[in-house]
Amino acid sequence: MGRYGTYVLSLWLVMAIAVMGLNLTLGYAGLKSLAQAAFMGIGAYITALLTTKTGISWYAAFAISGIATFAVGLLLGFPALRVKAHYLAFVTLAFSTLVWLVMRNEQWLTGGVFGLSNIPRPSLFGFKLDGALAFHRFVVVVTFLLAVLLWWMIRSPWGRAFTALRENPIRAASLGIDTRMYTLLAFAIGSAYAGFAGALYAPLVEFIDPSPFSLSQSFFLLLMVVAGGAGYLLGPFIGALLGVVLPEWLRFAGSLYLIIFAAIVMLLLIACPQGMSGLIERGWAWITGKNKAGGGR
Repeated sequence: MGRYGTYVLSLWLVMAIAVMGLNLTLGYAGLKSLAQAAFMGIGAYITALLTTKTGISWYAAFAISGIATFAVGLLLGFPALRVKAHYLAFVTLAFSTLVWLVMRNEQWLTGGVFGLSNIPRPSLFGFKLDGALAFHRFVVVVTFLLAVLLWWMIRSPWGRAFTALRENPIRAASLGIDTRMYTLLAFAIGSAYAGFAGALYAPLVEFIDPSPFSLSQSFFLLLMVVAGGAGYLLGPFIGALLGVVLPEWLRFAGSLYLIIFAAIVMLLLIACPQGMSGLIERGWAWITGKNKAGGGR
């Protein structure tokens, strides 16, 4: 597979973590956010600055990135209590633009367009994870733990409250669900997952600048949620696979690969608005239904 193939698979998992958070915010809680890339950038820059400037361990930087993005997401969630539907997307759009401008213009802090380099990779039990394969295995473990945590959360009363908030906020409130608290939690937890993704992205690429955290990247992460299947547990992995790995497979097409990629995604969404996860679910239901019919004969 080679170093580059290993890097692409690691990037897929990192993006899947960011999409997990957005899937919680949008797919389960029904809150539209265009700031996921900004939160990922905050996590990446916090990790890069702490590990390169202060010598703090990656694990501490990872935790600080998650806490910081959780706190910022909590603050950003307050406008969500006052605005609805598309207006909420505009609030997060403005925040995303503000964060990107800070990353680009505050050179004294972020390095500006020159970025931050020589970002160290973590160690595990005294062993440096500098190799592509070693770090990929580390990313697999972190992704698995975060996915299990999200699965537990969705299965818990929190997950049911998020779903009720998405389906009908008024009815959820009438059932005694604290809609204000769960709106804030959905934003905060989704933002923290983006921060965790950024904390992994920084040592993966070992150099960061503002370009991967622009508004267009937030739209791309949103596309991954929709294409993978919003509200499905495996949706983020499928969506990130389509968004990260599929373009690499299409490189053979040269300059046409973006056109082919766009056509594939559009056909997918036309064929199944619920995304790939919805398509797989429908296919499985058809197969099991057909098998039952065959068994009846």
